Amino acid sequence: MVRRELTSRYKGSLMGVAWSIITPAVMIVIFTIIFSGIFNARFGNEGGHLSFAVYLFCGLLPWIAFSEGVQRATNSIHENVNLVKRVVFPVEALPVNLVLAALVQQLLGTIVLLIAALIFEHALHPTALLLPVLLVPQLMATAGLGWLMASLGVFIRDMPQFNQLLLMAWMYLTPIFYPENIIPDQYRWLVNLNPMAPLIRSYRRILLEGRMPDWRGLGYTLAFAIVCFVVGYWWFVRTKKAFADVL
Repeated sequence: MVRRELTSRYKGSLMGVAWSIITPAVMIVIFTIIFSGIFNARFGNEGGHLSFAVYLFCGLLPWIAFSEGVQRATNSIHENVNLVKRVVFPVEALPVNLVLAALVQQLLGTIVLLIAALIFEHALHPTALLLPVLLVPQLMATAGLGWLMASLGVFIRDMPQFNQLLLMAWMYLTPIFYPENIIPDQYRWLVNLNPMAPLIRSYRRILLEGRMPDWRGLGYTLAFAIVCFVVGYWWFVRTKKAFADVL
C-alpha cells in the first residue's frame, strides 16, 4: 500500500517523485530569503545563507512528514469507502499507510540533506546513525494522531480545515524557520511545552552538529508520542464500527 501510494501520487506528472524534493526546496529558498536575507536570522555564530538553508531543510523534513501524515490521514477513511463498507479489511492500516509514505519521503530527503551537509558544511557526523532513535517517537506520534484525526474526520467534516489551521500555527510555533536563541524569554514557555521542538533540535544536533540528541527533551517527546499512540488507537478501534453507517 505504501508503494502504491508513492507511485500513484505522482503518476502521470512530468517530474514524478522529484516533486517530493522540489516542493520543500522551493519552501527553503523562500524562507531563507525572508528569515536569513531580510531578518538576518542565523543558525550558529558564523552561519551564512547556505548554512541557514541546510539547517532549515533539516528542520523541515521531519515536520513535513509529521504534518502531512496527520493531515492526509484525516481523509483516509473517506477516500477508501469501498474498503470500509464492502470488504473485510483492517481499516487501522489506512492512516498508517499514509504516515509511512510520508516517512519514506522524509528518508529520501534526508539523503539529499546529508549530501548538502557534506558539500556546504564539509562534514558527515557518525551521530547520524542515531536517526532511528528520533524516528520512533515521531512515527508513534504521527500514527496516533493520524488514527485520531481519521476517526474524527468521519464524524466531523470540518476536521481537514481545522487540522490545516492547527498544523500551520503549530509549525510557526516550532523553531524550524528561526533559531531558538532569538525567542524572547516571555515566550520561551511555548517552546518548552512544544513536544516537536526537542525533536527538531535533536535532528539538527545529530545530522549537522555531530552532537548527541537532547535526551531530556526527547523524553518529553516520547511521552507525548506514547499518549498519542495509545489514545489514538483506542479511539479508532472504539469508533470504527460506526464508520460504515456514517459513510
